[in-house]
Amino acid sequence: MSRVPAGFPENFMWGGAVAANQLEGAWNEGGKGLCIADINEFRDDIAIEKKGNEELTRAYIKEAVDSKEKVFPKRHGIDFYHTYKEDLKLLAGLGLKTFRTSINWSRIFPNGDDKEPNEAGLKFYDDLFDEILKNGMEPMITVSHYEMPLNLTLSYKGWYSREVIDFFVKYCNTVFDRYAGKVKYWILVNQINLIGHESFNHLGVAEDVVEDLRSAKYQAVHNEMVACARATKYAHEHHPEMQIGMMLCGGPDYPASCKPEDMLAALKHNQMEYFFADVLLRGKYPGYAFRFFEDQGIHVEFGEQDEEDFKNTADFFSFSYYYTQVCSKESYEKGNDVYRNKELPANPWGWTIDPVGFRILLNEFYDRYQKPIFVTENGVGYYDKLEDGQVHDDYRVDYYREHIKQMKEAIRDGVDVRGYYAWGPIDIISCSSSEMSKRYGFIYVDLDDYGKGTGRRIKKDSYAWMQKVIASNGEDLS
Repeated sequence: MSRVPAGFPENFMWGGAVAANQLEGAWNEGGKGLCIADINEFRDDIAIEKKGNEELTRAYIKEAVDSKEKVFPKRHGIDFYHTYKEDLKLLAGLGLKTFRTSINWSRIFPNGDDKEPNEAGLKFYDDLFDEILKNGMEPMITVSHYEMPLNLTLSYKGWYSREVIDFFVKYCNTVFDRYAGKVKYWILVNQINLIGHESFNHLGVAEDVVEDLRSAKYQAVHNEMVACARATKYAHEHHPEMQIGMMLCGGPDYPASCKPEDMLAALKHNQMEYFFADVLLRGKYPGYAFRFFEDQGIHVEFGEQDEEDFKNTADFFSFSYYYTQVCSKESYEKGNDVYRNKELPANPWGWTIDPVGFRILLNEFYDRYQKPIFVTENGVGYYDKLEDGQVHDDYRVDYYREHIKQMKEAIRDGVDVRGYYAWGPIDIISCSSSEMSKRYGFIYVDLDDYGKGTGRRIKKDSYAWMQKVIASNGEDLS
């Protein structure tokens, strides 16, 4: 008898993933405070993703808060805060077994350092999680997905300040206790390795409040990992039925050639992307990280209990997958690290399409961690056209078909993949560019980059295709 799995397991979790800051809107309702995403500006003079990824000064942050001229699409999202019941019915119609979203931190603790949580915010998520369950979907909830209360960057220094460790742990413990009977699967921090591309969005460290920004980023993410370990310990002790996960932004970065120097450069680059998972899944800092810090002149200060805290490791590994890149000795030494692989096709934003890279990464991560894997984001952005009330998105079907094929091959390789979440199953505001026209969904939302439109929801051609895929448990990809 063959020991190679035939395909997806019977209980495979087919899902969809979104983030509170990209779809909820209602930025000033229900006692919510301002969060970092609320100052992500859309500018049509920036052709390819920039704003929101660059470093920001406190002066800019304060200007954004007070601005009446700038466009902040994430403040309004797709109005999911008010439309979630109808939207969840549409998503359940896909056949989704699970739905991933985040809790907006600033709905629960509007300033981050509040003594008591905001009951209106807690009640909203009570109702939302009830509705997810009512529609037959298992909630997968992210605790921090670029929604840090803005006060923590203005009154403190974001994650660079160790005070934020206690604020975050208090927030985690609050939501764990509140939703223990409703939510089993938790991801503490979205894509924790993004400290360059999504630097301010993730860490909330203004560039003008620290002397050495690069060291400050690694100190900030160190503090964040300490907080994750402490929150994991609390969950394991008080709610042993909970599964706590950690998440990377994944993408194997290939060596530019078979030259040993290029191979070594790619190895070094990938190690420092996996570093965060090595800490949170293996329970300690790896030696290569200390070598990297020494070579790069980076200083990270450990607290007395930090190494003991890191022993509280996560239960499962999760990652997002969008594209792969290339690394050479020269690019690594120049600090550019990686660049686009010209051998591969790309979407309009230059994100390469590499289904085989998906299989490679699944194998690599499982070999490394031997933990259950959830693919918590995978998808592709395109400029969709609404024609005669329809969206014909064969390109999206092609993308998913090839990636699901490769995921099935990885399962046959022996990789323990438990679930797969299509990113943005309904159109939402882009994380990186704050535009609506970069669309991922199986459901079209009639809004433009400035929030104008009817808001009507329209099923794209890919909706019916994904229904068929899920109904057949990944067997019918025709």
